[in-house]
Amino acid sequence: MAQVFLKDEDVYHQRQGPQGRSDNVRSNIYTVISRMPIEADMRIRYRIRSKSDNVERIVTEDQLSPIL
Repeated sequence: MAQVFLKDEDVYHQRQGPQGRSDNVRSNIYTVISRMPIEADMRIRYRIRSKSDNVERIVTEDQLSPIL
């Protein structure tokens, strides 16, 4: 599996709303810290850090989008 996002790249993170629904209103800019090992579900995960409030998260690749 190819890595889409690179370390130190800025990305948008699409937050999850209630019951896993996308929250289109709140999308923040994060920096990719590292790629995590692939787990049993075979989804690529990244550790990201918020640019605004210094919070780190581990998210799946489908929750991220590039900043154009």
